Amino acid sequence: MIHISRRNDITGVKATLIKLLAIVLSLVVCAAVIMATTSDNPISIFKALFTGAFGSERKAWNFLQKTAVLLLISLAVTPAFKMRCWNLGAEGQVLVGAIATSACMICLADKVPGPLLYILMILTAVVAGAIWAAIPAFFKAKWNTNETLFTLMMNYVAIQLTSFFVKVWENPKGSNTVGIINQNSQAGWLPQVYNKFLFVILVALVMTAIIYIYMNYSKHGYEIAVVGESERTARYIGIHVETIIVRTMVLSGAICGLTGFLMVSGIDHTLSSTLVGGQGFTAVMVSWMSKFNPVVMILSSALLKFMDAGASNIATTFGLNESLGDVMTGIIIFFIIGSEFFINYKINIFHKVKEDKANV
Repeated sequence: MIHISRRNDITGVKATLIKLLAIVLSLVVCAAVIMATTSDNPISIFKALFTGAFGSERKAWNFLQKTAVLLLISLAVTPAFKMRCWNLGAEGQVLVGAIATSACMICLADKVPGPLLYILMILTAVVAGAIWAAIPAFFKAKWNTNETLFTLMMNYVAIQLTSFFVKVWENPKGSNTVGIINQNSQAGWLPQVYNKFLFVILVALVMTAIIYIYMNYSKHGYEIAVVGESERTARYIGIHVETIIVRTMVLSGAICGLTGFLMVSGIDHTLSSTLVGGQGFTAVMVSWMSKFNPVVMILSSALLKFMDAGASNIATTFGLNESLGDVMTGIIIFFIIGSEFFINYKINIFHKVKEDKANV
């Protein structure tokens, strides 16, 4: 007989060991898939996976920067998720922040001093992202609308809005692209700190520390946790749930807007509807895999971006379809998510003993 019961006393060390074992088992399965689908040595495939992220100094910095961007978006959605408010609109919130940043760079570059331009870019990006998140938050708080669908649809509006502004600002005319904004003057470009990658990485690390403290040691973080556990309990102890919903969603949108600013001003220096590249949805997975822990999100984001970089290198090196890397990523994520079952539950196996007829 099999009996499944919930664990109440598992230690952090044991939970970590279970996850590490899951990752090792997933790599074994990946090796089996590679052997079954290709004639290549799995060891060489894994080597190419590693060199895709760390094969050169530039690749390593690029990997860290992409990890930082995904981490920022994951941090943005986490407060709302902790509150059980399903903000799936990070993609659109980053895009409107990018639009606001691009507008400042294009329209104000030769009209205001450099320091003021940076201030305006940051403010407009943060406000734009916050407003974009506040719209579904208001409807959720006021009429209890479905925030999952609302925020999801807002993504598509933001994508079309981005396409509109790309057409307005296209350079050169007829190209249907914005091109590199202020390529000659570099007005509005973030200054380099050691190199062009480090600034975004530092911002992500600082934001991780801020969100960790906010979620665990502030009154707002406590209110988010209480609302997430039970709205009825929150109302009973005097927490205004509607205010918490709007405030938390605005915070999520503001961080997304800041990310949009960093992507335009510090990384790509251009605007397109594919700028975010689906990372708003990937961030949902990072947040859940990390159990809303900002520190663990660093590792989760790094793992996904490591697999992403490795997939491209595998496709180039071995002439394989890049989907093989996606399959490997899916296998690893499946095992990590599956390990949560063994962290939260334990399986007890009992053997039914036949009674001795002489004792009946």
